[in-house]
Amino acid sequence: MFPLSSTLDLSTVATLGLAVVLGLGFGFILERAGFGSARKLTAVFYFYDMAVVKVMFTAIVTAMVGLFLLSTAGMLAISDLYIEPTSYAAQILGGVVFGAGFIIGGYCPGTSVAAMATGKKDGMVFALGMLAGVMAYAEFTPGFEAWIKATGSGEVTLPALTGISMGWWVVAFVAFLLLAARGMDWLQRKFSHLRPRMS
Repeated sequence: MFPLSSTLDLSTVATLGLAVVLGLGFGFILERAGFGSARKLTAVFYFYDMAVVKVMFTAIVTAMVGLFLLSTAGMLAISDLYIEPTSYAAQILGGVVFGAGFIIGGYCPGTSVAAMATGKKDGMVFALGMLAGVMAYAEFTPGFEAWIKATGSGEVTLPALTGISMGWWVVAFVAFLLLAARGMDWLQRKFSHLRPRMS
């Protein structure tokens, strides 16, 4: 909801209503883009359809550019943004578990809900499994939280870590996105023979 929730004086009901509208819009766009299909999502692992990576990477870089421009214009203070404390061990483990779930189930949390909303049975099963995992995590949270805090490195950002300003990082990521897009187009052509033929 940020920055809407910080710039508009909304009631709790209005805030929740806005969250529902944004969520429905996000889900609708996911489904229209084909991301409610496990086949579309897992195609990235066979390199013949890189749409998922293109969309996600473009979204990340767009958000990065937007935040930089807003902060430069004085409309947003980067210090107001919440940065998740870094714990390399926990985040590597989380990435492995997330990636394994994505490969095995064919969905990520958001796309599984979009698939479930359109009546896909595999999406429903995946979403139920996700909820079971959330409940299991909640049961073991005290132990996990202690481990995460013990292995934490605090708030780590690329500018703070390298001494290179945010502006240069934005330029680097935009350039990398453009190069990566060309590389992904090459991969799609190279592995196009793996694309299933529709009968």
